[in-house]
Amino acid sequence: MGDVLQFDDVTVRRGEKAILDEVSWSVEEGDRWVVLGPNGAGKTTMVQLASARMHPTSGTVEILGERLGSVDVFELRPLVGLASAALADRIPGGETVLDVVLTASYGVTGRWREAYEDLDTGRARDLLAAFDVSALADRYFGSLSEGERKRVQIARALMTDPEILILDEPGAGLDLGGREELVGALGELAGDLASPVLVLITHHVEEIPPGFTDAMLLREGRVVSAAPIEQALTAENLSTTFGLELDVQRYGHRWSARAASDITAEARYAHDSGISARPF
Repeated sequence: MGDVLQFDDVTVRRGEKAILDEVSWSVEEGDRWVVLGPNGAGKTTMVQLASARMHPTSGTVEILGERLGSVDVFELRPLVGLASAALADRIPGGETVLDVVLTASYGVTGRWREAYEDLDTGRARDLLAAFDVSALADRYFGSLSEGERKRVQIARALMTDPEILILDEPGAGLDLGGREELVGALGELAGDLASPVLVLITHHVEEIPPGFTDAMLLREGRVVSAAPIEQALTAENLSTTFGLELDVQRYGHRWSARAASDITAEARYAHDSGISARPF
């Protein structure tokens, strides 16, 4: 299989500061990647590059075989679905949910005089149904809960039948129930062979859905690890990434991480109390 995304020694600078520093990354057909890192690690810059919304200072970025700098990005962008908080902020609160999804066909965030066919409307309704929000089609986007908005944004990102879907921190702002519902929906998407290549950006290993295959860990613009998920998400790699000694566990198809000092303190308390510590 050919590479869907290819970064070769990519550096992005702002003045003297390297936002990304010689990053190389290869994403192939069928991959489901998660990109993890603390604030300021360079995750947002990775999103902008991978969605053809930024050019590197040096190095090369190829998207679907087309090199940034030698391709019309306006033709390339519809092939990359993007759901992000920045995009959601541009959606008018008075736009109906159905129109939020439909307008992705024209790459706009507010319906005006565009003409849509019945096929377009049918696809938009099918996508809303796939994320269990079809009942919201006539509601205003601004009236939705945060969890409902996230689902609608993902449906919108899939409207153009993209070859790559980038989800930029979709769990941000969700309560526990909303997060788990979203993780479940993304797990189903990851398990569907007809789904596009997926790239999920997050701070938290608990937000990684089942079915994701690979992970990249970033710290201060440099790659700590980029490998199959079981190899990347080790306590050593995550501790380096977040600058804190962490204990990492996998429960079935889900991951968990917590400070190693918490584990030690809990074990000490259990020993002093004569009770069994919970396994973590």
